[in-house]
Amino acid sequence: MGRRGMTLQLKYIDRFKDRHGKIRLYYRPPGSKRIALPDENDRGFLAAYQAAVAAAEPIEKKARVRGDEGTFDRLAFDYYRSTDFLGLKPSTQAKNRGLIDRFCEGHGRRLVRQMTRQHVSAIIGKKAETPAGANNLLKILNMLIRFGVANGYRADNPAAGVKKFKQGTYHTWTEDEIAQFEARWPIGTLERTAFALHLYTGQRRSDVCKMTWAAYNAAGGTIDIVQDKTGTHLTIAAHRNLRAVLEATPRRHMMVIPTISGKARTVPGYGNWMADAIAEAGLPDRCVLHGLRKAAARRLAEAGCSANEIMAITGHKTLSEVERYTREARQGAMSKAAILRLEEHSRDG
Repeated sequence: MGRRGMTLQLKYIDRFKDRHGKIRLYYRPPGSKRIALPDENDRGFLAAYQAAVAAAEPIEKKARVRGDEGTFDRLAFDYYRSTDFLGLKPSTQAKNRGLIDRFCEGHGRRLVRQMTRQHVSAIIGKKAETPAGANNLLKILNMLIRFGVANGYRADNPAAGVKKFKQGTYHTWTEDEIAQFEARWPIGTLERTAFALHLYTGQRRSDVCKMTWAAYNAAGGTIDIVQDKTGTHLTIAAHRNLRAVLEATPRRHMMVIPTISGKARTVPGYGNWMADAIAEAGLPDRCVLHGLRKAAARRLAEAGCSANEIMAITGHKTLSEVERYTREARQGAMSKAAILRLEEHSRDG
């Protein structure tokens, strides 16, 4: 094989003719600087090629920087590269990035140091028709600007102390509403299985939609859950009614509530599917999935469970929410006892 044939088989050799008609050879792998090689007929060509392979260093690529210095665009860029952001779960990263990027579409070029409390109030106020969305934006602004304070963008946080909008609480399903859904979707349907999982485990839709049969210990009567929102690991004793539903549910796939093709459902897709099932049962719009989580906590409180016992099922991190359920349950029981006592007093009189 001639020298020319050999060079054609070697990798990453650039060959071109200079302005004097002389053939020039260089070794240049992708992403590296090029290294000059001798003429291919030179006896030292192969040794020079091998030396070039050993010496090649990648060209340092400069990261594309987003936004001008001091702007919200640059703050977002720095945040996305930080351990604060990279340490979050992928689902939380996606949610935060979506909120921040939408904010930056309108305000990304503004300087972080120039934002005032009045600016924050005005931005949040424009979303007054969607209180939940306004509060989510306020929460993400607080987080982003706190990151900016910690990294020298400004000395204070103008979003701190800005009041949230009042939001209506989710309706807690009543026993009549629970019975109405169960009458429409009998045991054996996937809709009833999903409903029972919510009602007897008190979990969020993001946890129910990804439950697998491997998590259900039929012999031990327990369900293992790692909550998507908090990462909390729970082992929940399965209520006898839930066990009856699960035993009647076909196990054709790994997922307890699979799609028609047997795959795991997405959280939004699962929520839409259950919303359709609720509507088909003829229930009012106030009956939503999160209300079943509240109904589960309400039932536990009415059964006399303590706040800590309820937390062991629902996975709440603070006592404030579950204590409200126990207070409401105690109030109901005490009101009944008071009326009974009044009735007895009236008879005695």
